[in-house]
Amino acid sequence: MLVTLKDILTEAEKLGIAVGAFNTPNLESLQAILSAAEELKLPVIIQAAQCHEPWIPLSLIGPIMIDAAKRARVPVCVHLDHGETHEYLKQALDLGFTGIMYDGSAASYEENLAGTIRAVEMAKKTGASVEAELGSMGRRESGAGDHTGEEDETKIYTDPVLAESFVRETGIDALACSFGTTHGIYLKEPRLDFDVVKNVRERTGCIPIVMHGGSGVSREDFRTAVRAGVRKINYFTYMDKAGGQAALACIRSLRENEPVFFSTISMAGRDAMKEDVKTAMRIFAMK
Repeated sequence: MLVTLKDILTEAEKLGIAVGAFNTPNLESLQAILSAAEELKLPVIIQAAQCHEPWIPLSLIGPIMIDAAKRARVPVCVHLDHGETHEYLKQALDLGFTGIMYDGSAASYEENLAGTIRAVEMAKKTGASVEAELGSMGRRESGAGDHTGEEDETKIYTDPVLAESFVRETGIDALACSFGTTHGIYLKEPRLDFDVVKNVRERTGCIPIVMHGGSGVSREDFRTAVRAGVRKINYFTYMDKAGGQAALACIRSLRENEPVFFSTISMAGRDAMKEDVKTAMRIFAMK
C-alpha cells in the first residue's frame, strides 16, 4: 500500500516508534526489505538516493519501487534520499514518489532555507511529503565501503533555535538532525547528543526527527533516540554489508571447480539482507 511520508510518520508518532528507511539500489535489496516488512507487519520506507545514481538510474528503479509499494501488504512510502538538485527532486515526483528529501545542508542557512521552500512548493503539486536537513552529519556517503569515525571535523550539530524558524518558514514534514551520527561504517562508537533531538522537538512542536547514519549505532542508543523523538531511521550500509558477506560466504562454500552462478550468490545476499533488516526494524519499533 503506497502512502506518503507524512502518513507513516504520523502513525509512528502515535505509537512512539521509528520507521526504518532503507535504500534499494538493486532488486535484491528491494525484495529483502519489503519481505521483511510484510513478515513483521510493520510500515516501511524504501528509498532511492541520488548518490546511487551510478549504481542504478532513478528512471529504472523508481517505477519498480512504486509498483512494489502498491502491491505490498503493509504501508510503504517511496522516498527520495539526499536529493541535492531540484531537477532530481522533480524527476522523483514525476515518477510518483510520495516523499522527497531536499539536502541543502552543505549550503549556507539562507540557501538551504530557500531551496527547501522551493522543494515544499514542488511537492505540494503531487501531494508528496518533504524531509530536509539542518546541520551536517559530516562527509557524505558515496557508496559501499565508506568508513567514518567520530572525529569528523565537517560535522555541524543542529541548532534547535535555528530549527524552530527553519521548520516554521519551510513547512516541512520531517527534519533530519545532526546529533552525532555519521554516514558509512563506524570505526569508533559514536557519541550521540540526544538533547539536540529533545530540544529541536520542543521548539518545533514535535516535528518528526530523522536519524541519518543509523548503521552501527547500538541497540540501546537506537531506543534512546526513538524515546527522544526520532521517527525515521535511515539504514543502509550494514544491510548492504550483510548481503556482501553472505555472497562471499556462498562463493567460499563452493567445491573446487564447481560452477559459480550469479543467481545463487544474489539470492544468498538477498536473504541475509532480509534478516538484517528484520533485526533493525524490530529495534526501531521498540520490540
